Formats: sequence, structure tokens, C-alpha cells
Amino acid sequence: MKNEFSAIFERDGEWYIGYCPEIPGANGLGKTIEECRQNLIEAIKLILDDRRDDAFKSLPGDAIREVVLVG
Repeated sequence: MKNEFSAIFERDGEWYIGYCPEIPGANGLGKTIEECRQNLIEAIKLILDDRRDDAFKSLPGDAIREVVLVG
């Protein structure tokens, strides 16, 4: 599955701070933009995995789960 998100990078002294406006709480930090980008990608993955896990915990036992492709 391919997902596209916005990554915003700002400089703060010696550090780069990155965040994804579409996913609240997804932030990255690094001495270089590349390091910051990689940390942000990992944060996005962790948040999405956690949200998916939480969503499936509350499904009734007889629910039908399918995968749909969007875009």
C-alpha cells in the first residue's frame, strides 16, 4: 500500500525538526534533514500501526474485513 504524506522541516539551531500535518503527533528530529526525515517516517509508521491495531480491537467478532484500494 502506498501512502503519501506531507513532511515539513524547520531549522532550530543545530537541529532539524520535522512534522507531518496530516498525522498529529508524528514528529522527527535530526542533525541533518535526512536523519530528521528518517525519524519522521518511523514516527508515522508507528502511529499508523498503533491506530490500526486500536481500530481492530473494537470490531465485533462477526465483522467482515476487506482491503480496499484508494487512489
